[in-house]
Amino acid sequence: MLTLRNAPFELFEKLEQQLSHAERVPAAEVRETDSAYTISLELPGVERTSIDVKATERSLVISAERKAPEAPTAATGDPGQAQPLISEFRYGTWSRSFRFPRGIHRDGLKAHYRDGVLQVTAPKAEGAGAVTVTVGD
Repeated sequence: MLTLRNAPFELFEKLEQQLSHAERVPAAEVRETDSAYTISLELPGVERTSIDVKATERSLVISAERKAPEAPTAATGDPGQAQPLISEFRYGTWSRSFRFPRGIHRDGLKAHYRDGVLQVTAPKAEGAGAVTVTVGD
């Protein structure tokens, strides 16, 4: 006979393991005006230099990396430094892509990163090819 006494708890354990290994993507907000699309992405703890914005005729791909802090070693750090008991921070590389109903003017793209939020403005237009955007202040 099968007992279900431990089964519900085992299911919760498995779910927790899956969630801890699941890829997290940054939260996004896309707005549209008559002349442009504005995309805002939450990227807390990401260095400006690790953000990559690429555009094609009707799409935008934003990728970034959040690097884990280096752990102290016996030679370089304080061996008594506290290590985390629990860490829910996510480190690594991720990417988000957005496809628009109309073409975008790639040469007019503007990207600003401040306080952990990336904001990209893509003017509406027609065109083809791909371009890389430099992220400014």
